[in-house]
Order: sequence, then C-alpha cells, then structure tokens
Amino acid sequence: MRLKHTWIPVSAMMVALAGCSFGEGAEDEPKLLRLGHIQSESNAWHQASVEFANLVQEKTDGSVKVEVYPSSTLGADRDLVEGMQIGSVDFALVAGVMSNFYDPYAVLELPYLFENLDHLETFLYGEDGKRLQEDTLEATGVRGLEFWLRGARQLTTNRLVESPADLRGVKIRVPNIEASVDGWQAMGASPTPMNFGEVYSSLQTGVIDAQENPIEFTASARIHEVQDYLVMTDHVFGYVQLLMSDLTFEELTELEQQAVLEAAEEARIFQNEIVATQEENALQMMLDEGVEQIEVDQEPFREAVQDVNERLADKYGRELYDTIQGMRE
Repeated sequence: MRLKHTWIPVSAMMVALAGCSFGEGAEDEPKLLRLGHIQSESNAWHQASVEFANLVQEKTDGSVKVEVYPSSTLGADRDLVEGMQIGSVDFALVAGVMSNFYDPYAVLELPYLFENLDHLETFLYGEDGKRLQEDTLEATGVRGLEFWLRGARQLTTNRLVESPADLRGVKIRVPNIEASVDGWQAMGASPTPMNFGEVYSSLQTGVIDAQENPIEFTASARIHEVQDYLVMTDHVFGYVQLLMSDLTFEELTELEQQAVLEAAEEARIFQNEIVATQEENALQMMLDEGVEQIEVDQEPFREAVQDVNERLADKYGRELYDTIQGMRE
C-alpha cells in the first residue's frame, strides 16, 4: 500500500500563503516523490535523474522533492510501470518493457528497425513520438515525459561470433520482449528472458553465455568482467523513457506540473549530451580491461530478422512500422 503524501492542502493555508507562487509555504513539508531505475549510480541514467530531481526542486521553490532510487531498488522495469499505474512509484526510467503494456512499443524494439541514431531522433522528437506518448497515457495511465537517447545495443559473449551461424547454441539473455526473443531466435541464438539484475551472476556461473545492451550499460554493470567479446552488431538504436504516474501528476498544482515538464526537457538535453561521451569512455575501459572488440558485417544479421519484423509489424503496428521505414534517408 502506498503511503499518503504528507503535505498540507493549499486550502488550509490560503490566506497566509496568498503570495506564494506554488501555493504552499516554505515552512510546509515538500511533496516527496520517488523515481526508480535499474541502472547503477555511475550510469548516465542516474546522473540525469539526479539532475532532473534538482531541477524539479529548484523550479518548484522546494514544494516538490524527487528522491532517486537506482539499481532496481524499487523493482525491475515491469515492477516500476505497474507501480506507476497504481501510484506507488511516481517516476521511472524504463526501456523496452512498455510493449507489455501498450502494443505499439513492440514495433520500436524490432532489431534493425532504425538505421542509425539520427533516424531514431527523427521519430522520437517529431510528431509521431509525441502522438505515441499521448496514446500511452490514454492506454496505461502512465505519462510519457521525455525520450532519452541510448547507445546502440551490442552483443557481448564468451564465444567468438562473426555471423549468425556462430550464434547456434549460444544462450543469450534478453529482456522479456517478444521482438528480442523472436529476433535473436531468428539469428540462431537461444534467447532467455531474464531481469537485468540477474545477468552478471548468470554469466559468471554459465547459466547464459551472452547478453546484449548498449556499451555504457554493459560497462557500468561490469558485465565485461565475465565476457570475452564485444560484437558490434548495432542491432537496436533505442531509448529510455522518463515516465510519470498520472495519478501523481494530477496531485500536483498546475505550476508544479509545468515545472516537472520543464525539468524533464532540460534533463533530456543534459542526458543526451553526456551519453555519447560515456559510451566512448566505457568502450575504452572495456578494451583496456581485456575485452576483444569484433567488427562484423551486419547485413546477414539484418536479413535474418526481416521475416520476424514483418510478422510483428502486422501484429502490433503496421502503420507505425511503415512510418518509421519511410523516414529512412
């Protein structure tokens, strides 16, 4: 059960606080909101989350305070979304699993859907991306605030992989997303859905042989300590979404709501600026610590998943899929 927020209603202080911009005096307790994510404190997600929290507090003159909980403290991705739906989690950074709550997100997870980062940005920050967020709110009760960019997803493995044929028998951890499971199966691997918090120990004990994530994500979790190869597949150009419980949003005053929206936009700019640098630094660290980087011809991997992409596009959003394909350069 969620604890009630412990702020004093505006109506109870109306006369004394008539001159206050946010309707609540400095002597009142702030509205304490929680933001959860699955990454470590060294990750760009966390740094930008802290920036977002600071901006919210500043822009609301302290009437709203956001506390950040990294490393799956408030639960895994799916737990966070379900928490926002019932109001036990106020904000979350979530990647991928939104397809379990609103079908069109499954299209965005298709391997080799986007040809590069520019293609992804054209979609996310255009009218189609805004429409997706509006539809998400209506379908789930979770409000999309901003899309943050991520580095391309790359494969790490303990077996040398240079083509799809080399993936036969490789047990690869994937998120619990149909496009990931079916895509890697089509490329020849044996996909195993698993929460990210279990990946390091599972690689260490041989339960799985491989995993796939953006380089910075992999490095910040020290996954490279139990993997030999970094295979540059560029199979997904993805995003992480800053989401908010609409139950929480509606509890805020209009000025506080506007402050949250402004803080989210500024935090997105902050995160997008640092993520590329962090990717470069993470790659160098992994190479320095003994991981071997493997460049591959991506075309055979791309060809292997085309039937999966067409089938899932028909199932979850042919119009969205064709719109994104039409944005290719």
